Amino acid sequence: MKLFVTGASGYIGGSVAAALARKGHTVRGLIRNPARADELRAFGIEPVVGTLDDSALLAVEAEAADAVVNAADSDHRAAVEALLQALAGSGKRLVHTSGTSLVGDEALGEPSDAIFSEDTVFVPAPDKVPRFTINQRIQDAGSDVHTVVLCNSLVYGNHLGPAAQSVQIPALVALAKETGVARHIGRGLNRWSNVHIADLVDLYLLALERAPAGSFYFVENGEASLKEITDAIGTRLDLAPAQDWTANAAIAHWGRRMAVFSLGSNCRVRADKARDELGWTPVHGSVADYILKDLPR
Repeated sequence: MKLFVTGASGYIGGSVAAALARKGHTVRGLIRNPARADELRAFGIEPVVGTLDDSALLAVEAEAADAVVNAADSDHRAAVEALLQALAGSGKRLVHTSGTSLVGDEALGEPSDAIFSEDTVFVPAPDKVPRFTINQRIQDAGSDVHTVVLCNSLVYGNHLGPAAQSVQIPALVALAKETGVARHIGRGLNRWSNVHIADLVDLYLLALERAPAGSFYFVENGEASLKEITDAIGTRLDLAPAQDWTANAAIAHWGRRMAVFSLGSNCRVRADKARDELGWTPVHGSVADYILKDLPR
């Protein structure tokens, strides 16, 4: 099968593209930096240099492919529209990458009992309305394009393709190394569902094979509080015990989007639908164990 993957030098896109190439598929991957072309080729990925703003390029690659994985930017509406238009009427699969900060609150380190499944009715925070509408647009196109949305929780684990890293844990690690102490926002009692990159890659492959058109799946295999995560980071890096950090300080350091929704919110989801419908069987269940044993120092 011929596949086109956006974000092919990124953490998720690169890991998925490399896995597809290992399975013998022909994979073309969108990258912004031509200097990384040989790195992609080493994983069996043919580089396509360009950006999500190049709608004409996206259309050419999508039309030539048997299926498309969009893993570059969950919030890039123009890229989604370009891919949907290029695939219109083809029945080809488009697997789109979203994220569970979509259901995030503004708890700033406080806990919440709210847990979301695909059937949970909710009103997204104003900051997340654009992502919510993009996901809905993709699902609504399921009668014309074989669309699938994977809404990923906190992803962890070492990259399985070109060199890249995830968002949340590396940011916490960088801060801990910079200041000598691991920090969480507020009391760090907010909880995030999470999933290991290897299990996530398996689900992308299943989605390309089995997911019904117009489907949406939350993705997780366990959850942890941010304090549990920063405690593990502190132990792994031989630092003092993790400390509380004010929301204002976190926002000043990371910006509102990162501090409030990526690190200060509760994002608790359940992926029973992916297990039941697609036969997904994730095996990595503890982000703290990964941090304590495998996180690069």
